[in-house]
Amino acid sequence: MRHALSAERKGVDAISIDGFECAGHPGEDDVPGLVLIPAAVRALSVPVIASGGIATGEGLAAALALGADAVNMGTRFMATTEAPIHPNVKAQIVANTERDTVVVFRQFKNSARVAKNSVSERVAEIGSRPGATFADVAALASGVRGRAKVLDQGDMEDGMWWAGQTQGLIHEVDPVDDVVGKIIADARRAVARVSGLVG
Repeated sequence: MRHALSAERKGVDAISIDGFECAGHPGEDDVPGLVLIPAAVRALSVPVIASGGIATGEGLAAALALGADAVNMGTRFMATTEAPIHPNVKAQIVANTERDTVVVFRQFKNSARVAKNSVSERVAEIGSRPGATFADVAALASGVRGRAKVLDQGDMEDGMWWAGQTQGLIHEVDPVDDVVGKIIADARRAVARVSGLVG
């Protein structure tokens, strides 16, 4: 949140807020989206884009209900026909559950959520050793390695790759147009359901 406030003071047009569920860098405070989104909306005067933990229409409706102006769905759109990544990655996202991620680099104050595999678990284990430095995991954690081995070649155990806990909500690889259509339709149903409950 401190970074978001700083960015707003520099005149940005909108700010993306990443809950702890997100792929990539969730920050060091472990605050999930359900708490972070309304806190950010209350503290900021620019539009807020909610990221992390959102992969469905219900998630879109929830984020909007919490005050967000838009959402970002990274992991969800990796599992689409058009995503320029290896089909093995897409299949792995569908096969994984919400528990198939690992938070690495915490001891270096650069926490990152990645898909669970032999490399990410090894990086987490090495990094947890007393006195460990980034140099101890650099070769395993290389972004070039993850891109070449996993995203391009489809070797799911030979590099780290970003994925959020939303893997557990993704059950198919579909064209982007179908995914967007389903998200909008499901969001409308969710809003109608809630309206009926509180109306």
